[in-house]
Amino acid sequence: MATQCYDPENSASHYTFLPDQPDSGHRKSLKIFSGIFLSVFLLLSVAFFPILNNQSPDLRIDSRSPAPPSRGVSQGVSDKTFRDVAGASHVSYAWSNAMLSWQRTAYHFQPQKNWMNDPNGPLYHKGWYHLFYQYNPDSAIWGNITWGHAVSKDLIHWLYLPFAMVPDQWYDINGVWTGSATILPDGQIMMLYTGDTDDYVQVQNLAYPANLSDPLLLDWVKYKGNPVLVPPPGIGVKDFRDPTTAWTGPQNGQWLLTIGSKIGKTGIALVYETSNFTSFKLLDGVLHAVPGTGMWECVDFYPVSTKKTNGLDTSYNGPGVKHVLKASLDDNKQDHYAIGTYDLTKNKWTPDNPEFDCGIGLRLDYGKYYASKTFYDPKKQRRVLWGWIGETDSESADLQKGWASVQSIPRTVLYDKKTGTHLLQWPVEEIESLRVGDPIVKQVDLQPGSIELLRVDSAAELDIEVSFEVDKVALQGIIEADHVGFSCSTSGGAASRGILGPFGVIVIADQTLSELTPVYFYISKGADGRAETHFCADQTRSSEAPGVGKQVYGSSVPVLDGEKHSMRLLVDHSIVESFAQGGRTVIASRIYPTKAANGAARLFVFNNATGASVTASVKIWSLDSANIRSLPLQDL
Repeated sequence: MATQCYDPENSASHYTFLPDQPDSGHRKSLKIFSGIFLSVFLLLSVAFFPILNNQSPDLRIDSRSPAPPSRGVSQGVSDKTFRDVAGASHVSYAWSNAMLSWQRTAYHFQPQKNWMNDPNGPLYHKGWYHLFYQYNPDSAIWGNITWGHAVSKDLIHWLYLPFAMVPDQWYDINGVWTGSATILPDGQIMMLYTGDTDDYVQVQNLAYPANLSDPLLLDWVKYKGNPVLVPPPGIGVKDFRDPTTAWTGPQNGQWLLTIGSKIGKTGIALVYETSNFTSFKLLDGVLHAVPGTGMWECVDFYPVSTKKTNGLDTSYNGPGVKHVLKASLDDNKQDHYAIGTYDLTKNKWTPDNPEFDCGIGLRLDYGKYYASKTFYDPKKQRRVLWGWIGETDSESADLQKGWASVQSIPRTVLYDKKTGTHLLQWPVEEIESLRVGDPIVKQVDLQPGSIELLRVDSAAELDIEVSFEVDKVALQGIIEADHVGFSCSTSGGAASRGILGPFGVIVIADQTLSELTPVYFYISKGADGRAETHFCADQTRSSEAPGVGKQVYGSSVPVLDGEKHSMRLLVDHSIVESFAQGGRTVIASRIYPTKAANGAARLFVFNNATGASVTASVKIWSLDSANIRSLPLQDL
């Protein structure tokens, strides 16, 4: 079955991305021919493109250069250079300035220019939300790490502020790395952060606001007695970083916090106690350890309510409370979490389900997402989650466009009382203030192998809510569906058809579907007749450019009796954040289209199953841009 082009006037066009059973020899010969043709075409385009378009030749010619060096590994942090699965991240594509400009997001937070990574020390103070972040003021690649600083009234519109901290002391001269804020009962703010010393040793340092009465917290003071913590015996000097927000201990005036590390290949969370944040004692044992998970970075630890629907302050404990332990795994660059029980007296955390232990079970996000951090928002009594969403293109492209990385849309975090096993992550409600006008509301009946265009003014900035109802007769009547043991990452993407899937939404596609990013459900059934639903994002055809990430992301997601298959997608140019079943499973994707950009992006719903029809109920909002800017301080 050959690939078909989409006819925009024919809503019943068949959905056949790729051959169901591709002929590897035929495809190989096609690839060789295509490569020769492309080479000739590029040589001709180099000669004639600037003349035909009457513009300056701002394109980089396809070339292969030495792979970029590791960024950060020699200093003892995870590699900040994207390397795709084919190892081709050093292949540069002929990006035009218009393409690169289109990639910049409209409502996700990112600096005006240069490199950004981990969110640091988020907090709420005197009417302002504060976000600090890892930043390189000199380049679009990692290095010279400084604390950027921005404030917001609503977590959507942001003002850039002067740097909070720069690497200017022996204990942080090689980087002011990740840290967390603790707000004391008297309102004092204690900011603990990791510094990389002049000898490349990871130490923990204390900083605090120079003037608490300043709502913008413009000036920060580094404690004169820094560092306040150095690696303890048995811990490597490059394996000791990222202190958490502290919580109150069982004794009056006692505070506890945890720091990530490893022993051999076992990831661990060390716990320290303090009464003044300048002197600390390492407690016996560890909060938790998981063999085989490697170095734990950016550990997060916080309570969630099993009864209420609001977030909890970090120190909250007692009946009706579970504790979440989250670690960013240096070995695979993934954020894992687990839900369990915390014994404050014994200083031990135990997972509810050992099979879902931290590092081997659930992930916060199954896409490009790392180094996340939560904070408690006292204004709205919620726990808010930030995450770093890095690039999956080449360093040369980042240098050409002048920036790299965005922060996720802030997400509220709640315990999923229905499953008892998952967290629910959902975009903060303030994102809805960007919705423009009334939504497009439509119900679409999708027969097997069908696709339908959804007409919107601009498909690059959208908030999409879709629920799918699968034909009950087909769903219940099929005892065993194919693709038992299905996995998003190894499935071959949305072109891999089964009896009960895939079905979903296609975002940032061009009109002919030569570039497209499907986000979809896939239902598999075993011999016992039990259905398992998977939620996937397929980037294999998101771009015709080489050297960019083209994985299929995703995981299984619980769909309970009586629930429809539902998803919400936030589309913002080069980033798509996808939430399934109210946020039980989340996927962040970075995409770099060459055709489906600059007004050419299209939106579709589809059903590529072979044996079941699907009804899609759709709501689509166009989103306005957020106001993210600098402002003279006298105007604040």
